[in-house]
Amino acid sequence: MANNWPDARRSELLLKKEEIKARLKRITANLRRGYEADSKERAKQLEDCEVVDALGNAAKGELEKISATLARIKTGEFGICIDCGMPIDKGRIKVYPYALECIDCATMNEHRQARP
Repeated sequence: MANNWPDARRSELLLKKEEIKARLKRITANLRRGYEADSKERAKQLEDCEVVDALGNAAKGELEKISATLARIKTGEFGICIDCGMPIDKGRIKVYPYALECIDCATMNEHRQARP
């Protein structure tokens, strides 16, 4: 991998991290707003809060993946498969920047997990 390639991914990830933090801030504000006195409206708001909470949890999970990936960039482990030690295809990382495994190892592990 070119030396500047991880730095380019790092910049993209830092930008994405800021976008997710802003989204989480909006989600938190949405969850903190008050509820209507009308019971039907309140029920709808509570249902909406469950959806918003799930979105918040997904955003938090993505932030964790970004932090782990940034740490891998810092240590020089980014783009290296954690199973076989071979480089992960740049195309795979471009689509899924949090990839820890090359496509072959990921496929093999998926098959192992699918077995009863």
